[in-house]
Amino acid sequence: MNRKLKTLAAGLAAGTLALGLAACGGDSEGSDSETISIVGFAVPEEANKAIAEEFTQTDAGKDVAFQTSYGASGDQSRAVESGLDADYVHFSVASDVTRLVDAGLVADDWDAGESKGIVSRSVVVFGVREGNPKNIETWADLVKPGVEIVTPNPASSGAARWNALAAYGQVVAEGGSEADAQEYVEKFFANVVSLPGSGRDATTSFLGGTGDVLMAYENEAILAAQKGEGFEYIIPETTLLIENPGAILEKATPAAEDWLEFVLSDEGQRQFALTGFRPIRDDVDYGGTVEGATDPSEPFPAVPNLLTVEKDFGDWDALSTKFFDEENGIITQAIAASGKAE
Repeated sequence: MNRKLKTLAAGLAAGTLALGLAACGGDSEGSDSETISIVGFAVPEEANKAIAEEFTQTDAGKDVAFQTSYGASGDQSRAVESGLDADYVHFSVASDVTRLVDAGLVADDWDAGESKGIVSRSVVVFGVREGNPKNIETWADLVKPGVEIVTPNPASSGAARWNALAAYGQVVAEGGSEADAQEYVEKFFANVVSLPGSGRDATTSFLGGTGDVLMAYENEAILAAQKGEGFEYIIPETTLLIENPGAILEKATPAAEDWLEFVLSDEGQRQFALTGFRPIRDDVDYGGTVEGATDPSEPFPAVPNLLTVEKDFGDWDALSTKFFDEENGIITQAIAASGKAE
C-alpha cells in the first residue's frame, strides 16, 4: 500500500526559477553578491516573491538574488534530503523540517526562537462554487451523499495533512470519540474525487471544474481572488490553525540569516498578510485591508473554536505516526478504504 500512496519526489524535478531580483544600487556583480536558494511548498510562492522584492530594498538584501523551487511540501523536503540545493526551506509542516534535522542538514535548535520556527500561518477553509449551490456550511455537510471533495494527497502534501487533521480534530472538539473521528474521516475520503499532489495543484483542479468543495488554506482562497480566479470560501466554526515552518540550512549562505530575520519582521509579515496569510503576530500592521478576502476590511476573522497541533494533537512526531504512517496511519487507512490510493 505504501507504494500506492507515495508520489515521486517532484521537488527534484520542479523547475528552479530565478526571481531575477537584481540588487538595487551598487554593483550586483561585485564580490559581495549572494544568491539565496529557497526551497518551499507551493502555496507561499507569491508571498515569498513579495517579501523578496522588499528585502532587496534593504541594506542587508541589496546585493542578494534568489533561486527558488516550489512543489509539494513532503516531496520538496525529500528532495533537499537527497541533494537539492537549499539555503532556506519553507515547508507546510514541521515534520518536513525535522527530516532535514535528522539528515544533519538543519540545526537541532531551528525552532528555538520566539516564533518556534513558524514563519507563516493560515486556517483550513472550505472553498465552494459561486452561490454555494450545495449549501456547504459545516463539516457535516462535507460527508453528505453526492458532495464531491477536492483535497491534496497526504503522501506528498503538507496542506493535505492539515486538512485531514482538521477533519479528524473537529469531531473530537465537538465531543465525539476517537472512534467517531475515525468514522468521519472514512466518510470524508469516500467523498473525495481528486487527490492532487500539492495544495496549489488542488486549487488548480478545483478551478478547472473538479468537485463541489475544495479543502484549502484560507490564503489560497484569498490569493485566487486577487488573481481574478476567486471562489467563495467558508471558515467553519471549528477549524485548525495552520503553522508553516521556515529554517536555514547548516551550510547556508550568510545572507540567508538576514533573509529569515526579514521574513519574521513586521515588513515580512505584512507581505504575508497582503497575500492572504495570517501574520504570526497579532500586532502586525498590514493596513487593515486585504483584497480578495470575503470581507477585505476584516480579512482574518476570529474562529470560535480554533484547534492547534500543540493543544489538540501533541506534536508532529507523534501525530505523523498516528495519522500518516505509510501502513497503519489513521488517514492512510481511510484513504485506502476509500479506494483513492489506487
